[in-house]
Amino acid sequence: MDGNNDVQAELDSVEAELELVELQITELLQKQAELTSRKDALLQQLEEACDTAQPSSSSSSSSSLKSSGGHSAMSKQEMQLYDGTDFPWSQAVEQHLKDLFHLSTFRPLQLRAINLTLSGKDLFLVMPTGRGKSLCYQLPAVCSEGFTLVVTPLVSLMEDQIMSLKSVDVSAVMLNASSSKEHAKMVLAGMTDVKAPFKLVYVTPEKIAKSKLLMSRLEKAYNANLLNRITVDEVHCCSQWGHDFRPDYKLLGILKRQFPKVPLIGLTATATSNVLKDCEKILCVPQPITLTASFDRTNLYYEVRIKESDNDAIISNIASLIKNRYKDQSGVVYVFSQKDAESVSSELQKRDIVAYPYHGNMDPGAKSRVHRKWTSNKIRVIVATVAFGMGIDKPDVRFVIHHTISKSIENYYQESGRAGRDGHPADCIVYFGFSDIFRISTMVVMENVGQQKLLKMVDYCQNVDRCRRSLMAVHFDEVWDDEGCNQMCDTCRHAKDHRTADITQHARQVVQILELAASMNEKLTPLKLVEAWMGKGPAKRRKMIQTTTLSRLQAEAVIVRLLLQGYLREDFSFTPYTTYFYMKLGHKAALLKNQSHTLSMEMGTQSGYASVKAASGQGKAKEGKRSVQSTGDAPVSKKTKTDLP
Repeated sequence: MDGNNDVQAELDSVEAELELVELQITELLQKQAELTSRKDALLQQLEEACDTAQPSSSSSSSSSLKSSGGHSAMSKQEMQLYDGTDFPWSQAVEQHLKDLFHLSTFRPLQLRAINLTLSGKDLFLVMPTGRGKSLCYQLPAVCSEGFTLVVTPLVSLMEDQIMSLKSVDVSAVMLNASSSKEHAKMVLAGMTDVKAPFKLVYVTPEKIAKSKLLMSRLEKAYNANLLNRITVDEVHCCSQWGHDFRPDYKLLGILKRQFPKVPLIGLTATATSNVLKDCEKILCVPQPITLTASFDRTNLYYEVRIKESDNDAIISNIASLIKNRYKDQSGVVYVFSQKDAESVSSELQKRDIVAYPYHGNMDPGAKSRVHRKWTSNKIRVIVATVAFGMGIDKPDVRFVIHHTISKSIENYYQESGRAGRDGHPADCIVYFGFSDIFRISTMVVMENVGQQKLLKMVDYCQNVDRCRRSLMAVHFDEVWDDEGCNQMCDTCRHAKDHRTADITQHARQVVQILELAASMNEKLTPLKLVEAWMGKGPAKRRKMIQTTTLSRLQAEAVIVRLLLQGYLREDFSFTPYTTYFYMKLGHKAALLKNQSHTLSMEMGTQSGYASVKAASGQGKAKEGKRSVQSTGDAPVSKKTKTDLP
């Protein structure tokens, strides 16, 4: 019998060691992929540096040109020809730029994009919010016969664009679910009229998918050479791998199949190369040229603040910012839900701030009124869900505050990008709280890679010592030098005290609690897990576990980091009315049985939030250095090594 026990013990040891080796192999393969990607990016940067060393008529050193499918028929030297001003349309482009749009010069990549689309090329344009993507199809529209069809996901975006165009005397119309029969009839008739009064027709993807009458009119316009361009705004919505996938976007491939001679231009501020490849297939565009500008907007200041559990304290903090730092200035407060939009705006109004809600369940007329009043500065603050955002073109937004974190880095980049479109300094502040992670998690559980994207956003928020732009750069496949931030993020501007703390025993305590719960056939929510670890809950359980001496903030930080690193994992339970989030042991939890396996975290001394490194035996395998930064001024960074209490 003793012999069997010895064999079983040795088997358990071998299995644990095998699992450790498999994890190390996985980590090394991931590291290899990251290094290969970085090598390719650096090689491309060197190649572009050589190209831009030669004289060129357009400043595009911070941009890149590629074919999303890898089969562009043009060299970079040939592409630079499209930066020129000797095309048949160049005089009209220059004239309308000054007379209609009241601009004297183009921003980087704008002229190249305009010349490419007027040459009949299919084009994907990846350009940060506020860099002038809209001009790249609006200016060609007024320089062409007929009209440009613009597919846009949100009515608020349509209204914003049309208000902007009307202010410069460019005629544009829209078709959506709230359009009257008379208005729809006028627009449809104008599509086949050579003397049509409009140059741009904005439609929702649902309209393309469901209106046979619209498709019939588009076909007639195509045959009459009046449909001169197709624009797909927020093109990342096509891809289910994108951060804002919309099913009706998947049906837009009909446009290029039916109208193959019409050039298509897809616009987005946020799309990785994989998302663009997916969009290429969905839109039936076999060889688009992709122009990509740097993600960085130098005028935006990025900051993360720890969110207190006391809602009144959070609202008071936001209200204080708006009334003092942003007095009489325009901004947006993003919230998680429609209910939050109503409650937060109401609380801000009680504090004498002119704030109004905006969400998808509002009456269309009410939404339009709020939008127009905010645009004209009669309302200073909009409290909005993500129903308000993409493409909103108000130049003087001085702050974007996230009451709750976004569901992905792409979403956060796009939503925060509402700020500072005029090029002047603006602030992007996100409030990061433990419970919000799991509220959002239940919302994105049905999305492809929704959970992974959310955890990357959490990782961004838990950073204490790395430039926030550098974290975004990694996400958007861009090489980044931290000096380029110019102290325009909290971690670069305010270096924080932080320390390396051993949390191995704390991690084992968390694992013990979850093992005990599993043995009793119980499920623990993140909140119940924290409370159990802090000695709250049934007395019977308290006697069976070791409670923590950590503060609540530190305890939450450890649990979140264990989740991010795979020592814990999500477990969802669905009911007819809601989705519940529970904590379970992750695939790395078994490693903690190995006494040589250690965990440490880089912890901000004020916030307690931290990042984790894992190590086992002789080979100390680093797992990435991340943590959440607390706000306020602090001394220059001092790094010490210590154990948590």
